[in-house]
Amino acid sequence: MKVTKAQAQANRAHIVETASALFREHGYDGVGIADLMATAGFTHGGFYKHFGSKADLMAEAATCGFAEAAAKAEGVDAGAFVKDYLSREHRDARGEGCTMAALCGDAARQPASIKAAFANGVEGMLANLADQSGVPEDSKREADLRAAHIDVIAQVIGAVVLSRACPDDSPLADEILDVCRTAVLSRLSSLDV
Repeated sequence: MKVTKAQAQANRAHIVETASALFREHGYDGVGIADLMATAGFTHGGFYKHFGSKADLMAEAATCGFAEAAAKAEGVDAGAFVKDYLSREHRDARGEGCTMAALCGDAARQPASIKAAFANGVEGMLANLADQSGVPEDSKREADLRAAHIDVIAQVIGAVVLSRACPDDSPLADEILDVCRTAVLSRLSSLDV
């Protein structure tokens, strides 16, 4: 039976969403095409009807993960976002959590297309924070806020990565989240936006 163009697009989107969650949970090298396609409900052979390579899918899955995160963050103030991001629940939900925290280390060893997807993801996070600030573009204040926002993003992602590197029941894992949450919230309140 021939698949309609609309169904093929829906199938592709489902594969990308499935890959996004699996890659966050297991890393790029921890997910094979056969397992990915089986989890998505398709045969291994169907993969190449949708994607030229696993790297193509990895870049698209990263972009999908960034879009999901942006949708979740929409309308949420920065303080509430930080409290949620630097929580044990987010830390323990790799497959449902932030693509950056789950895959930055893996992305650094990948082709340029994947690095470009991550750079676009960072720019999207920065744009979201800038939109919340309400500071006019092309002002000195905007440049200062961008630097502060880069600092905040790096600290929250780093905190989750460090916390995940500790044993799950380790007091240090929670301490890292607590210390960084306090520091980031203090930093955000000092930005006075």
